[in-house]
This record gives sequence, structure tokens and C-alpha cells, in this order.
Amino acid sequence: MESIILLGVLLFLILLGAPIGFILILIPIVYILFTDAVPLILIPSQMFNAIDSVPLTAIAFFMLTGELMTSATITDRLVALSKSLIGRVRGGLAQVNVLVSMFFAGMNGSVVADTATVGALVLPAMKKAGYPPAFSAAVTGVSSTIGGIIPPSIMMIVLANSTELSIASLFAAGIIPGILIGVVIMIINHYFAIKYNFERSDEPFSIRRAGKELYRSSFALLIPVVLVGSVMGGVASVVEAGAITAMVALFTGVFVYRTIKWKDCTGAFRRAFRNSAMVFIIIAASGPFSWLLTSLGAIGDLENWLLSLTGSPIIFILAVILFIFLLGTVMDSAVNIIIVGPVLVNVMAQAGFPEIQAAIVVIVGFLIGSVTPPVGVAFFTAATIAQVRLEKVAVALIPYLVGLFLLLFFILVIPELTMFLPNLLSN
Repeated sequence: MESIILLGVLLFLILLGAPIGFILILIPIVYILFTDAVPLILIPSQMFNAIDSVPLTAIAFFMLTGELMTSATITDRLVALSKSLIGRVRGGLAQVNVLVSMFFAGMNGSVVADTATVGALVLPAMKKAGYPPAFSAAVTGVSSTIGGIIPPSIMMIVLANSTELSIASLFAAGIIPGILIGVVIMIINHYFAIKYNFERSDEPFSIRRAGKELYRSSFALLIPVVLVGSVMGGVASVVEAGAITAMVALFTGVFVYRTIKWKDCTGAFRRAFRNSAMVFIIIAASGPFSWLLTSLGAIGDLENWLLSLTGSPIIFILAVILFIFLLGTVMDSAVNIIIVGPVLVNVMAQAGFPEIQAAIVVIVGFLIGSVTPPVGVAFFTAATIAQVRLEKVAVALIPYLVGLFLLLFFILVIPELTMFLPNLLSN
């Protein structure tokens, strides 16, 4: 009963708009003050333990890489490349939105950064071309989830830190699901493009133009190759790879494209520091809250309930997906992955699923939650950039969410979708 009350208070405060990190710390403090269950010194101790991990340092480097890319107008080149490849099809700008997110995902690893950066570039063009604002915001928000799935992924590093899984294996396992998510979104885009007769570029496809844009973007595309290749190949740790790619992004912007002035670096470092601090505050704050849920038996009750359903594999799979969906609609994806993610990975592993596959299901499911109303951060960000009412975006999101959760079902049912590349890597 105590667990239900505390979770109810948490959801109530989140819906009121209170800062998530503050809430996660406040609730355990109030509980300890009222019950005197343990010394209050446990709070800072749990916070320190939650962030006492070297691999988490890579998050700051990924954030910095994304900021440097934006300052260097690398994202503009990715948009131009995407337009040259698929801009000719009907509804081309909607498809470009998705393809740019897939390119950008390989360089940043953040859903919020993907939504804000790609949305700021593509949404004005979609509005000018006559796309419905709610549709444009929905496409931008839902395609940004790819940013946390195609490696590098900040949430993969966070979950790997909690479960002691291999970051390289998680990176490898996320590639195919990330691409499939992009394909599913593009299929739905194509359906709406035909149904509503969206724009189609009069400019014919040109191999020469595509080759030119590919050459202009070559250094930008080198970033994910260096990062993912070095980690998966065992050449560098995830922290070393993050530092290398940040240096590559800086070198590309300053010396190759010459679009970054040294004074611009100060702003990029400042924004990266601020965004990294936000992530670390949530990670640290999750330590005391996780301890509280465990001490009250909520974690054990969740595990027992899910394990009681393993007698029927289909019922178990549907229960896991439904639980992820419901929790994703009311809580932040980062909090879900940090607090509930390890529990779900453990339960699915006991049910016979590979741990890597289970981790990818958790990450994909909760990142889809980042675009679901009412608290999805990508949902809010896309609607704000598009300047459209939230309820209209929520309606436009429905077909995409149905498609993505159907894909999540297949990711859980078909292990090869996640395990093929990790198995190939281990061999």
C-alpha cells in the first residue's frame, strides 16, 4: 500500500510539472523523515553510488559531439543529403525528416537533441510545403526516438551501467531495431502521403547530386563509423570513443567545414555541460528512489507478478509490452529505464530471453514512451516547435504508436532482430 501511495504522489507531482530529479530525491527524504527507517545520510550515499561509474562519463562526450555538430551546420548537410536521396518521392519532406533522424542518431544518442535539432531544420520547410502542423510534429517526435536506439545511445550506456551488460553488445543489438523503426515510420508516412496527396519535388533524382551531397557530408558520416566501429571492434572503450568523436566533430567544424569559430566552442561546451548535468541529476536522484521501492517490496512484487505469467509466453510478452506502454505514458523515459529497466531485464532473462534482447526491448519501449502523451518530452518538444496544440499532435501520433508497439512485439518474439549482430560480433 505504501508503494502505491508513493507512486501516486510521484505521478501527481510529475503531472504538475515539478522537476523529475527534485521529486525523486524529495520523496525518499520525506519518507525517511516520517518513518526514521534509516539515517538520512543514506540519500547522498545512494546518489553517489548511482553515478559512481566511469562509462557514464561518455554521456558528456556524446552531448558535446551533438552540440558541435549543430554549431558546425553538419545537420544542414545531412538534410541536403537526405533530400538528394529520397526528396523526390511523394511526401518527400516527411521521409527526409525520418532519414535525417537516422543519420543524426548515429552521432548524438539523445532523443531530445534529435527532436530539437531536426525539428528546427525540417519543420519550417514542412509547414511551408503545406503539411498539416500536427502531422509534421508527430513525424518529428516519433522519428526522434531513433536517436536513442541507433548507437551511440545514452540510454544504452545508462542501462548497461545498471545491469552490467556489454555496451558494445547493446550498441550492436540496437542497429537493426533502429533501422526497422525508421522503415515503419516511412511506410506510415507513405500511406498518408498518398491519401492526402502531399507534395512531391519536381526535381528528378540525380546520382551526381546525391554523390555531391554524400561527399559534402562525408566527414559528418565518419563520426558514427569511428564511434561505433571503435567500441564494437574493441579498439576503444565507450568513454575513449566518445572523446575521439567529439574531437572529430570539433576538427570537422573548425578545419574542414570552417563553420565553427573558436568563440562558438564556448557555447557548445556550455550547452553540453548543462544537458549532461540534467541527465546526471536524474541518474543520481534515481538511486534513493530505487532503494525506497526495493525496501518497500515494490520491485519484488513487480518481478513476482510478471514471473507468474511466464506459463503462457504470449500472455507474458503482451503483459511486458502493455506494462512498458502504460508506464511510458505517465513517467519520463530516462526514469523508467534507470529504475524499472533492470527489473524488466532480469525478469525477461528468467523467462528465457537473452539479456541483450531484453535490454533492447526495454530501451525501445520506454523511448517510444518519450513521444506518448501526456508527459513525453519529445511529444512536447515537437509540438512546441511546430506551434500546434498538444491534443492534435496526440491524435496524429496514434497510427505511429500502434506501428511501433507492433514492431516492439516482433522484436521480443524474434530474437534474431536484436541478437544477430551481437552474436556476429562475439564470433
